[in-house]
Amino acid sequence: MAPAADKKLTGLVAATFTPLTQKGEINLSEIGPYIDYLREKQGVNSIFVNGTTGESMSLSVGERKILAEEWCHKAKAKMDQVIVHVGCMSLKDSQELACHAAQIGADGIAVIAPFFLKSTSADALRTFLREVTSVAPTVPFYYYHIPAVTGINVPVRDVLEGIEELIPSFSGVKFSGSDLMDLGQCVSYCQPHWSVLYGVDEQLLAALAMGAHGAVGSTYNYLGCRANDLISAFEKGDLVQARKIQFKVQELLSFATKLGFDLGVNKQLMNELSGLCLGPPRLPLMPCPHGRALSIAQKFHSLFPEC
Repeated sequence: MAPAADKKLTGLVAATFTPLTQKGEINLSEIGPYIDYLREKQGVNSIFVNGTTGESMSLSVGERKILAEEWCHKAKAKMDQVIVHVGCMSLKDSQELACHAAQIGADGIAVIAPFFLKSTSADALRTFLREVTSVAPTVPFYYYHIPAVTGINVPVRDVLEGIEELIPSFSGVKFSGSDLMDLGQCVSYCQPHWSVLYGVDEQLLAALAMGAHGAVGSTYNYLGCRANDLISAFEKGDLVQARKIQFKVQELLSFATKLGFDLGVNKQLMNELSGLCLGPPRLPLMPCPHGRALSIAQKFHSLFPEC
């Protein structure tokens, strides 16, 4: 089932944070303002929810359903696409979330490879993905590759071999790995209606040069406007300007990494830069010291004074 041409996922996709209260409970009231912020301030028109940035593995299945429904409801007529990540360690949980995503009108679903009991081959991984998607056969499906988290280094190109025969709804891959050779082979093998979306924000320009169709990332929550400028410069052939922006992003993330840039820090940085109240991360992640996020925010404003 190839998606309609106008539904092919391209451009920037923000991997959203999950709004939580100070007590660690989901906070649905921030989702509407969050969507407006992405559209109006960052120029980001598609979102990837309940993923790594959204702390999906720290949420219950019930919480993920409530969040997915609210994201889809509030994004209707405002966002181009809402992709709901439904991957879990349990096949049954993944199927339950996939079925629910279909019911609430998600524009696509994504699945991470289970990483406690792991697939040891491309064939085993394809089989797992087929079983998840079998309960939502009409919803576009994206394989979510993030080896730094899963520890699964099966080349994505191997996973894609014959995948459309097993999963007719297959629509692309969220490639959050640094292996540009594997990325290039995926792009080379890619069918016209598939999307290869890159997920390592500090290497976006390299991925565009390899032929990626877009990008999914956490920094696009607050760097979307600059990342859009980078893509625009690349498409115009202005590599000098594209590199200038990419190098600034790298400088920011390098600075943040030296201060201990984890998801909790990243979430607090989003709070500082956006004015939204997304709360702290959920345990086992710890809240970010205010001073650390403030230092990174100051670095951000020195590099991107126009934002």
